[in-house]
Amino acid sequence: MTIPPQQPNSQQPKPKPQHPEPQARPGGWISTGLSWRDGRAVLGAALGARVHERAVTPGSEVGWLLGGPRRCVGAWLAGATERTPCPHQAVIAPDGGATQCPACQSVDRGLALARDQILDDGRTYLLYLAWFGEGLLKVGLTAEQRGDSRLLEQGALAYAFTARGALPAIRRAELTVAASGLARERYKSRLKTEHWWSHGDAPYRRTVLGQARAQAHRLLDGHALELLADRPVVDHVERYGLAGGAPETYREITGLADGAVVAGRLRPPVGRHLFLDQPDGSGPLLLDTRLLTGWTIGPVTGRGSAGLVLHERVRPPEPDTQEALF
Repeated sequence: MTIPPQQPNSQQPKPKPQHPEPQARPGGWISTGLSWRDGRAVLGAALGARVHERAVTPGSEVGWLLGGPRRCVGAWLAGATERTPCPHQAVIAPDGGATQCPACQSVDRGLALARDQILDDGRTYLLYLAWFGEGLLKVGLTAEQRGDSRLLEQGALAYAFTARGALPAIRRAELTVAASGLARERYKSRLKTEHWWSHGDAPYRRTVLGQARAQAHRLLDGHALELLADRPVVDHVERYGLAGGAPETYREITGLADGAVVAGRLRPPVGRHLFLDQPDGSGPLLLDTRLLTGWTIGPVTGRGSAGLVLHERVRPPEPDTQEALF
């Protein structure tokens, strides 16, 4: 990812009134991680209110030198079309999953929606069923205007839109489906990645989701929403480069630090995860880009990955299904 040269930040807009006046902003572009829009994965970086994005192109070489401390990336405020920078430049944990300070979390539109703090915002929502592997069926909602971006960001291997309506009706439907035991509202990232090695074939995924949607429609009979029986089941396995499963062995990046280097050749992104093949042939690295978020990053070439906390991941053996003879 090429980061544009730093320019004077005199044009940075004033922060929103609910935040205190900021201190001087540290120099350098801060990673905002990976997101999906219109079926395309992009890596982002911000310098104050300025944003730079680059499409994730499989086969391209990347190299990032990380600088600390890791800082909050700000919040998406209600009605805003761009992320509002954190006016506190708050420092966050270098190895934590959170990418925002408590103050920005408290005003973030997406988190408020997830916490049922927004009762209705006038938008149309879609209820979906997403499949992450055998036994991992998820129910959730997304704003219709976002298309399938939320499903791509979550790394859904396949999904089916199930119903359409206003936020209150779709949220009730989500709770109804979850309470039935048909699907859960969330799964941990580690559990999802463990199912990348083996996920059946596309006809099987279509069958599972088709049957689950029919069952959900029976549960939602009488709800004040539009049931979507004819929407196609969408499969992302090929797009993620997982048709043959995840690499037999790889090393997962579980920790970053000031001065670390993340480099390699990109494979297709899987949700917010990136596989990076290493030039020394040591096997690919897996980066959850949420760990990258908040670090100051600069381009680096001719250096291998270094300063990383790694965890070896190996494809588990196939279960022995042969019945005992005695």
